[in-house]
Amino acid sequence: MKVALIQSAPKLSRSNLTDVLALVEANKCADVIVFPELALSGYLLQDKLFEDAWKIEELRDLEKASEQCDIVIGAALWDEGRVFNSALYFSEGKLLHIHHKNHLPTYGMFEEGRYFNAGNEIVSFQTPHGNAIMVVCEDLWRAETIGVIAKTDAEIIYVLAASPARDFTDEGIMIESQWDALLKSAALLSHNYVVFVNRIGFEDGLGFWGGSRVISPMGKTEYRLSLFDKEERICSLDESLKKLGRYLVKYT
Repeated sequence: MKVALIQSAPKLSRSNLTDVLALVEANKCADVIVFPELALSGYLLQDKLFEDAWKIEELRDLEKASEQCDIVIGAALWDEGRVFNSALYFSEGKLLHIHHKNHLPTYGMFEEGRYFNAGNEIVSFQTPHGNAIMVVCEDLWRAETIGVIAKTDAEIIYVLAASPARDFTDEGIMIESQWDALLKSAALLSHNYVVFVNRIGFEDGLGFWGGSRVISPMGKTEYRLSLFDKEERICSLDESLKKLGRYLVKYT
């Protein structure tokens, strides 16, 4: 299974859709292409949110593009009259699954709870490339989330993030170390592959650090992208490790 990690710098603009479609075309040899949180919208939408949030019917071009390969992407999305911070999975010409971010950080530099509505479930779903689960950034910073994932039949966790850089030390960025520990814990405790895609770029004083990566079910970092730079990389996931993960869940 080939997964393309797209470490991009979305703009606060609906023009992101044009950029995304070009990136899909350039990476269509992958089985699944994964973009960051709010890749179609930008992060600090604030009062622009209700104007710029997408309706599902406006994303037909992504449905069409998914006839070539599956697409995982984040967007501000209208759903039943409310706006969510969502992850969407497109496959074989249709929108296969939507996950609405459950946990909206509203502290310090974060104001998501002021603008978005919160989702209330995390469920696995079938794809042509195995059973999957999607979560968005803060969702994974909850022990109960990993517990929910571990009880499902998922084989791969897609983690879409817009994580700002903070807490610089002589050893690097503390938030990267924290994320790395969290992602490895999620992989080990659920026996799943974890695909983490974090954005880069700047918005109103926030700098996003990237560092996207793939963690195996055994907790090994198989791929890691650069910090602070745009990057696209196609990563090969070991199907035998996915099967091993299912064996461990069943028999341990």
